[in-house]
Amino acid sequence: MPLPRPARTSALLASAAATVLLASGCGGDTQAATGSAGDELDGATLTVGSKDFTENIVLGQITMKVLQAHGAEVEDKTNIKGSVTTRQALTSGDIDLYWEYTGTGWISYLEHTTPIADATKQYEDVRDEDLTKNKIVWLKPAPLNNTYALALREDTAQELGLTKLSDIASLAKSDPSKATFCLESEFSTRDDGWPGVKKTYGIDVPDDNIKMLDTGVIYNETGEGETCTFGEVFTTDGRIESLKLKVLEDDKHFFPVYNASLTLPESIADKYPEIAEIMAPVTAKLTDATLQKLNADVDVDGLTPEEAAQDWLDSEGLLN
Repeated sequence: MPLPRPARTSALLASAAATVLLASGCGGDTQAATGSAGDELDGATLTVGSKDFTENIVLGQITMKVLQAHGAEVEDKTNIKGSVTTRQALTSGDIDLYWEYTGTGWISYLEHTTPIADATKQYEDVRDEDLTKNKIVWLKPAPLNNTYALALREDTAQELGLTKLSDIASLAKSDPSKATFCLESEFSTRDDGWPGVKKTYGIDVPDDNIKMLDTGVIYNETGEGETCTFGEVFTTDGRIESLKLKVLEDDKHFFPVYNASLTLPESIADKYPEIAEIMAPVTAKLTDATLQKLNADVDVDGLTPEEAAQDWLDSEGLLN
């Protein structure tokens, strides 16, 4: 069965999306100056889309501002509901480009059932097959990998000496009372979720050590450290930084890889080859830590995705 992209369900994200609906296409004081970084795309008009969760919307805003800074006119169609709908918008020509994730492309659109553990090979196989079958170009991916993970409080990790998932099995044997987990229902049954984690890492804990909670609640409970020691998280979620959580290294590379890549139809890539060169230095700076910060700017601190994108691009000097 194809494995869907991890979904985000927090009320904070819903609030952020609502904010974007108000902000999309408005421009205003945070709008990048057209041609401030070059004129390579002078005369081009490009429609940028995104999915409807914070991270993808921020990536869309970053892309619009960078393209605009290089001379393009841009149309804002970010905040499209659902991965499939966004992908259809790209393949139908309603949008010209958006950020997609390698694991999603491989499993959901190319209909493979088994992810590829090596990030480079996962990207290369998605890139090559999607171009051949669907004439969709995947530009070089960002370092960010928005996949599943287990996290715990930073001070608890230091106290227990935990840095990687392999360490949990030893803790479960030496002190089972501390090997407690907060999980959401889908993760608890998915093959690429808890059953696979237990099997891969040899984690043996009683059922009473597992608490089933909603995704948003899991972050808070993990931050409190009372209901559970470990919580299921997404690696680029802004709450990881704000709650001072430590993400444990997936040292056996169990979880699928979800590197983000800007995707566009081959016809657009051929017409505007400058896009790949223009976006390359931006893409290289999009790490897990960067997206955690950007997501927190929106979900925790209340900035709009447009404002978060503008602040980051200014701080990195990418619009001049």
